[in-house]
Amino acid sequence: MGHVLELRNIVKDYPGHRAVDGVSLRLESGKFYSLVGPSGCGKTTTLRMVGGFERPTSGEVWLNGTMVNSLPPHQRDVSTVFQSYALFPHLTVLENVAFGLRERRVPDAVGLADAALARVHLSSKAGNKPGQLSGGERQRVALARSLVLEPQILLLDEPLAALDPNLRRQMRAELKALQRSSGITFLFITHDREEALSLSDHVAIMNAGRIEQLDTPESAYHRPATRFVAGFLGAMNWFGDVGVRPERTRMSLARRDDASLPATLESVLFLGNSLHLHARLPNGSTVVAEIPSGGVVLREGTSVWIEWDPADEMRW
Repeated sequence: MGHVLELRNIVKDYPGHRAVDGVSLRLESGKFYSLVGPSGCGKTTTLRMVGGFERPTSGEVWLNGTMVNSLPPHQRDVSTVFQSYALFPHLTVLENVAFGLRERRVPDAVGLADAALARVHLSSKAGNKPGQLSGGERQRVALARSLVLEPQILLLDEPLAALDPNLRRQMRAELKALQRSSGITFLFITHDREEALSLSDHVAIMNAGRIEQLDTPESAYHRPATRFVAGFLGAMNWFGDVGVRPERTRMSLARRDDASLPATLESVLFLGNSLHLHARLPNGSTVVAEIPSGGVVLREGTSVWIEWDPADEMRW
């Protein structure tokens, strides 16, 4: 399968600040990619360079085998869904979705827009204005407006950030289904590790302007390339230079071997299908173990032993 997008050593400098520091990336056609990292790491700037809203200080952006550094957004086969949705408030939902098609003089723009609205389950809202819609409905309109153009790549800049938690979970499933059914390459920008891991075929973890790992979600989580990736994608217990995930950490009342560490259980948090046990080591550091609820109940103040399987250790 060919590469629909390639970034070659992209750098973006602003006065006194380097936002993107030598990013290289290849995206295969028809896949769902997430670019995830903390606020200010350079992920939105990277997306803007792909979309043509910013020009790299150095490096090259290639789309379908063509270098596009000098091309404006409307000359790239890319569409963008912004966090604000950027809908026209004076146009109806149908007119918003058909707008890009009409600008390109595509025949039967209204019919294609109708079909796009049906795809996102909004046919009944075609005559409404954006101000009459919920946040989730406006999100669907923005998606339909971009998908109807059938771009090679759909760029999504934190599109779920303004939604409440329940709606965000619902929209994740819808986004993934839309990507699968459309076959369009999605590049999804987010600071939310749960979104990145649950949605993506491949996830790129960015830190301080650089991509530290590009991998499947499973590999990035279980075999992180750097200490930063390990800590960003999930909680970690650190024992010197050894890291162990809470779900791989055990707390026992009896010592099983010489590697067990003594600790005092400080809190037990019930989270529905799991318990989070927080214990403190003699050196003052905290250890968290995640275990299924409904098992043995340990009480706060109990002396416990911290254990893990050496095969679950992560080292850098």
